[in-house]
Amino acid sequence: MKWLQERHDWPGLKGVAIIESSREISGKIERETRYYITSMMIAAALMGPVVRSHWAIENSLHWLLDRVFRDDESRLRTDHAPANFTTIKHMALNQLRGPPGKQSLRGRRKAASWDDDFLASLLTA
Repeated sequence: MKWLQERHDWPGLKGVAIIESSREISGKIERETRYYITSMMIAAALMGPVVRSHWAIENSLHWLLDRVFRDDESRLRTDHAPANFTTIKHMALNQLRGPPGKQSLRGRRKAASWDDDFLASLLTA
């Protein structure tokens, strides 16, 4: 691990974790080995739940940001722009979640761009 720290200068680097997983789909077993760099020193038995928790966030919030705002296509890469726009997108997402109804968040975003009254209702909710 020392060579990794020397080559990449990751502050707070504490360890490297290897997780081997398998799953069965339609009678076929798939195996996968994944490698993680971590700033935590935790027992191996706890690493699985920590990784699953991380991916639960990735699969819910980040996937949602990509679907609603096409976040993965963003070209914001310099200075504070990525963090600033992510904060704005989180705020907008929270506003879009406000009103009850079956309309998708993407549909609500589009409706807000077309209908000033709907936009005002989102902003004052």
